[in-house]
This record gives sequence, structure tokens and C-alpha cells, in this order.
Amino acid sequence: MITDWRQHFIRQCDYQLWANQVLFDSLARLHPDTLTQPQGLHFGTIHHTMDHLLVVLRLWAARLRGEEGSADFQRISEADWQTLKHTLQHELRAFRHWLELQPESSFYLSVRYTRAGGEVHHAAMSDLLTHLMTHFAHHRGQVSAAATRLGAPAPEMDFIYFVRDMERAAREAQAQQQQ
Repeated sequence: MITDWRQHFIRQCDYQLWANQVLFDSLARLHPDTLTQPQGLHFGTIHHTMDHLLVVLRLWAARLRGEEGSADFQRISEADWQTLKHTLQHELRAFRHWLELQPESSFYLSVRYTRAGGEVHHAAMSDLLTHLMTHFAHHRGQVSAAATRLGAPAPEMDFIYFVRDMERAAREAQAQQQQ
């Protein structure tokens, strides 16, 4: 049970890691060339869209740490698919660990950040984290739609499937301990 914002967003990071892996498993059924071919997505290709998640994670992580972040959404930062998958999951785990170190009070603080055009904004850390987590789900949904259209199995990435998977893993671990 979630008792505070920190625990909520740590669990959200766990969900993002899980959902990314479910999507990656589905995408593995496609011919690798399809990942870099235009699919009508906002970022054109499946690869570029998944790379966008890495770029966005880096940008918001910097902003939440109080650093000025910048991002080039037109350029792919990780050209190799395997490196992209590994790096996205690795940096998401690192972000999760950073969240673990934050005091509960920080989730209520206003974060100042500057958008690409120089416009300054302020928002609560909890709102920015909610944005980041839903942004991941939004783009994974786009990729999933393109992938299933191309013949990949439709990945079940809804949060409740994550909850059920974690409950099943806990039951299995408990059963193994009792043996």
C-alpha cells in the first residue's frame, strides 16, 4: 500500500520499467528493420519514439535535480536499438534510486524549469512526476498500436497487469520460502 508520494512514484517507476519490458518483448517479434521505418508516429519511427522517452527522462531528471536541462527531440540520442533499450531501463532505475533519496516534503515543492523557447515555468514536483509517468504511457501506447498493426502481439501494459504480475511474483516467492 502506498503511504506517501515518494512510495507512489517509486512504484510508478517500477511500473514503467515493467511496461517498457513488456513492450520490448512484443517488439522483439518484429523484423528489426521495422523499428526504424516510418510508422506515422509523432516521432516517425518506433525507435525514435522510444528514444524520445530516454531524452525526456534525462530532461526531467535534470530539471527535478535543479539543473538546466535541454533536449533535441529531432535527433536520436541512441542509434543502436539494444543500447537504447538497456540505457532507457538503466537510467529509469537510476531515477528510481534518486527518488528513494528524496525527502517526502520535496514532492510538494515547486520546481522552476525553463522550456526550450526560454519560457520559465513552475510546478509541483509531484505534478511533474505525474506528467513524466503518463508521458511514458502515452508514447508506449502509440508504439504498441504501430507494433500490433505490423503483426507484433498486443502487449498488455495496463497498470493493473503490473499489479497482478507483482502479486503473482510475491506469492511464488512466498511459496518457495515455505518449501
